[in-house]
Amino acid sequence: MSGSASPGAPRGGIRFDGVTVAYQHAVVLDSLDLSVEPGEVMALLGPSGSGKTTALRAVAGFVQPVRGRIFLGDRDVTRLPPHRRGIGMVVQQYALFPHMRVEDNVAFGLKAHRVPKAGIAARVTEALAMTGMDGYAKRYPRELSGGQQQRVAIARALAIRPGVLLLDEPLSALDAQLRSGMLAELARLHRELPDVSILYVTHDQVEALTLADRIAVMDKARLQDCGTPQDLYRRPRTEFTASFVGNANLLPVRVGSGSVLFGDTELSVATDEAAWGSSATLCVRPHLVGLGAGPNALRGTVAEVQWRGSTHRLYVDVAGHRVKADVRELKVTPAIGDEVTLHFAREDAVLLAAGVSHG
Repeated sequence: MSGSASPGAPRGGIRFDGVTVAYQHAVVLDSLDLSVEPGEVMALLGPSGSGKTTALRAVAGFVQPVRGRIFLGDRDVTRLPPHRRGIGMVVQQYALFPHMRVEDNVAFGLKAHRVPKAGIAARVTEALAMTGMDGYAKRYPRELSGGQQQRVAIARALAIRPGVLLLDEPLSALDAQLRSGMLAELARLHRELPDVSILYVTHDQVEALTLADRIAVMDKARLQDCGTPQDLYRRPRTEFTASFVGNANLLPVRVGSGSVLFGDTELSVATDEAAWGSSATLCVRPHLVGLGAGPNALRGTVAEVQWRGSTHRLYVDVAGHRVKADVRELKVTPAIGDEVTLHFAREDAVLLAAGVSHG
C-alpha cells in the first residue's frame, strides 16, 4: 500500500472542535475537543456509555453533532455524508457479506468509490497481502475463523487507501489467543502505514496500552484525560484515569510538607503541587507495593490471597482501607488473618489533588 493514503483520502488527521451529540435531549458526547495527528494511533478508552463509540460514529458520519465541528485534515466534514469522507472502518462483528467470496468483500468498497475496474484486482491483492489473507481470496466468510474474518474486514477498510482508519472494538469478539495475535498484526500495520491516522475505540486497557500512541480516557460523555500510555499509567492526573488505566490503590490522605498522613501513618511522597493541609488521594500501583519492611511501611491484616501464576495478589486491610500488592516469588504465602507489613518507594507514589476525580 506504499505507506500512503489515496489521493482522495482525507489527510492531516482528525480534529474534534467542541463536538456535542445528543439523542432526544440526552447528551451522549459533551463538548469534545481532541486532535489525532497524522499517522497517530489514538485510542478512545472508557466504560460502556462513556461516549467513545459516539465520537467514532460522528467521525464516520453516522451521527450528527448538535454543536461543534469535525475536521479531517483541514476539511470540515461535519455535514458530509459517510460515503464522501473517504474513511476506512472496521466494526466488532466484521460485517462481511456472507454470499460474497473474500476477494469480492474486499473489492466492495473500491467499487463503491468508483475505482477503475482495471485497478481493483491489484488493490484487493495488495490489501489481502498486508493482512496475511492473500491465500484466502476465493473462500467465503463461513469458511474462515473469527480472526481470519476480522483480517478480511481490515483488508476491506485498507483497500480504499484511507487517510483515516476507524476501529470500533475490532477484537472484542475474538478469544484471548486470537486477540493477542491480532494486536501484533495491527501494530505491524501501523508501522507499514505511517501516514494513516487511526482512531481505535476499546474498553480494554491492554489493547489501548499496546497499540496507542496516545489514549483519550472517556467517562460520562466527556473527555477525562489524554496522554501517552506511559504518562497515563505512571502519572495519572485523575482518580478515574488511575483506576481505569491499569490497576491502582487509591488512598485518602491529608497533605503536609513533603509527606502525607494516611490514617495515623505519615508517608513520604512528593507534594510540590498540593496545598498543605488539604485532602488528596494517593495513587500507588499494586506491582510497586512490596511485602516486608521498607520505606513508607503500612501495617495491616491479610484479607484475601490470589495466585496469578507469576505473582500473588494480596489484599491487605490497612486503616479501614484495602490495599493491593502484587508480589513475586513468595517462599511462604501469607494466610488470611496474618499481620503483614507492606511498603512502597517515595518515587512510586502519585498524589492526586481533590476535586479532579472526573476531568
